[in-house]
Amino acid sequence: MGQILHSCARTTAAVRRAIPNSEESLEELAEREGINPKTVQTWRKLSFVQDARMGPRPHAEVLNEEQEAIVVALRNHTRLALDDCLYALQATIPQLTRSSLHRCFVRHEINRLEQPEGQSLERKTFKPHPMGYFHIHLAEIRTAEGKL
Repeated sequence: MGQILHSCARTTAAVRRAIPNSEESLEELAEREGINPKTVQTWRKLSFVQDARMGPRPHAEVLNEEQEAIVVALRNHTRLALDDCLYALQATIPQLTRSSLHRCFVRHEINRLEQPEGQSLERKTFKPHPMGYFHIHLAEIRTAEGKL
């Protein structure tokens, strides 16, 4: 029965077993097997001949169940945006990152908030104005020091 190799594989298990036992130099062995000398050097250092796993690696979970429950409860209760939730929770969960928070929201299907009734998602366009008209939008920001 033949060995199944992935599309980029240049060595078989038999070649990888022969590499550490060979007395040839890196260049000679690489030329004979038709591989890069760095590959020969790598396989000489390793103590195993199995090919490495090529599929996706599982991500380490940043949040435990209790922390996820806190995140979900905060999101459902306050309906805050992602960044606002992140800033509110970072004091409680220091290892929390923006991406881990978003992945938690996606897992619990709370990554998209519904629009409150009466608000539409329609975007309105500006009225046409003559050339040279300058339009400015002002916004009020509330900080600890007050309004800006």
